[in-house]
Amino acid sequence: MKRISIGFWFGVVALCPFCFPQTSSPRKPAEFDHQAIHVRDLQKSAAFYESVLGLKRIPEPFKDGQHVWFGIGAHDQLHVIGGAASVPNQDIDVHLCFRVPSVEDFVTRLDEMHIKFVNSRSEERKITLRPDGVKQVYFQDPDGYWIEVNDNKS
Repeated sequence: MKRISIGFWFGVVALCPFCFPQTSSPRKPAEFDHQAIHVRDLQKSAAFYESVLGLKRIPEPFKDGQHVWFGIGAHDQLHVIGGAASVPNQDIDVHLCFRVPSVEDFVTRLDEMHIKFVNSRSEERKITLRPDGVKQVYFQDPDGYWIEVNDNKS
C-alpha cells in the first residue's frame, strides 16, 4: 500500500480552501456610533442642541466639565466637546441631519427662536423639496456647524 505524504495533504488544503468548511463567521459591517464636535462655549452649544432640536443629555464618562453627550437615536450619540480656541468655517455640504415629523412646524420653531435658515441652494427662509418628496432646511449652531432638518419618512 502506497503512503501519501503529509506534504501532499498540506498542498491539497492550501489549494482547495473551499473544500473544507470555514469556521469564522462573516464580518459584520461597521455601524455608526457617534459624531463629535469641538465647540468654543460648551454650555451655549449644549443649550442650543437641547432647546432647538430637543435633544436629551445622556451620561458621559469623563465628568470633567468639557463634554456633553446627547442621544440622537436608538444607539447613536452626539458628543459636544468644549474648549475649542476657534472653529474653521464649515461648508453646508458637511452637516448633521435630523428628521422631524413636519419641516413647516420646525421652521416655525426656528422663526420663534430667531434662527436663520436656508434651503439647499442657500436661499434664505426657503424650504427645499427634494426629487424624492423630502422637505429640508439648513441652519447653523453657535459655532457654525451646519444642521439639516428634514421630514424623511423612510
